[in-house]
Amino acid sequence: MEQDNPVDRDGFFLPRAQYHGQLTPQNLVFNANLQEFSQKVSYISALETSGKISPDEAYRNIKALWKQFKSSTKELGINRNPPEAL
Repeated sequence: MEQDNPVDRDGFFLPRAQYHGQLTPQNLVFNANLQEFSQKVSYISALETSGKISPDEAYRNIKALWKQFKSSTKELGINRNPPEAL
């Protein structure tokens, strides 16, 4: 059965939120990395909750994702402490 409006499967399964911060290349990459990290943690949590993977495996996977995310953040030179509000 063909639909008149095809579904954007990537947009459905991997939704991206619009960026509203200070527009710099580093911030855009950081935001994309953060959204990807969040999506993967959600999948791992769902797999663990449904019994498809063990809690230990979920922990190891999330820990590896965190290390990857932390490394990419450091490479981008993103400051841990945001600038003070004006």
